[in-house]
Amino acid sequence: MTSESHVVSIDGLTKRYREVVALDDVTLKIRPGVTGLLGPNGSGKSTFIKALLGLVRTQTGAGDVMGLQWPEQVRAIRDAIGYSPEDDCYIAGLTGIESVALMAELSGLPRIEALRRSHEILDFCDVGEERYREVESYSTGMRQKLKFAQALVHDPDLLILDEPTTGLDPKQRRSMLDRIRTLGQRHGKSILLSTHILHDVRAVCDHVIILVGGTVRVSDSLANLSRPAEPSVQVGVQGDPSLLVRDLQNAGHEVSATIDGRWKVGGIDPNDSAAIWQTAGQSGAAISRLEPARNSLEQIFFAATGATMPIDAEPGSVDFAATVSGQGTTTKGTGGSDGAS
Repeated sequence: MTSESHVVSIDGLTKRYREVVALDDVTLKIRPGVTGLLGPNGSGKSTFIKALLGLVRTQTGAGDVMGLQWPEQVRAIRDAIGYSPEDDCYIAGLTGIESVALMAELSGLPRIEALRRSHEILDFCDVGEERYREVESYSTGMRQKLKFAQALVHDPDLLILDEPTTGLDPKQRRSMLDRIRTLGQRHGKSILLSTHILHDVRAVCDHVIILVGGTVRVSDSLANLSRPAEPSVQVGVQGDPSLLVRDLQNAGHEVSATIDGRWKVGGIDPNDSAAIWQTAGQSGAAISRLEPARNSLEQIFFAATGATMPIDAEPGSVDFAATVSGQGTTTKGTGGSDGAS
């Protein structure tokens, strides 16, 4: 770890593919904990990861990764990091346990220790007897577990996970997120999670970085980003909310609908919500829930990209993989999206 304040510090990173600028003077710090790397297609997420790992040559940029100078010590950086790529990564003909043990040996572990460690990690990843089958026979979910195990087997302090939940069913996704949360909270791992699934970021991340068009639009803690600019409350109403909304607006409060069917009321301190209850009593509305308002991750993302969030979007239904400024949005089922970013 480079210091108490960050595990990755990059200054002035630029990457061009001929006339296309993939990363434009990117400067950022990644702090300890779990950081979500978000962005629409073509935003530069994958290029940024490849640049950190020295897999693409950059035009400008300098920094450090886990106390190692970047890009001068990029080989040592690759040794120190655990990386799970978005695409399949395995050697045909090897079984699951052989694949993970090989990665452990390539990381410097002696053969017997590599095998012991591989079994331990596959247990953690909930891979049973399947570890003795050839990887070609694995399902998408099994291959995601295998990539995760290969990235973790040498016990790195920093993990880079590129779309680790793509192709997983809901149960597998919850299990994967639980593992990521456990590594971050209980084992002190720092994790860079590149994804287009907002639910995954909300579930496990402490910090958020949003790349748009190769530039950093947002880099902050999720707690800071979720805090509204002014004191506000979020209200759930049973039945018709129109009278309550009208009376609150007449009282001078700004009232807006949220994507989860509630109402955000500005200008009210969450610790002093008597005005809400009084107005509800006068309008005959039944309040089912009252809590401090938070900016949703959907709102944060669409504000960063300059796109318009669908007013009829349901929680978790926004698929922002293809969203770019000025090109609108799409929505999918509430189970989220499994498409690649």
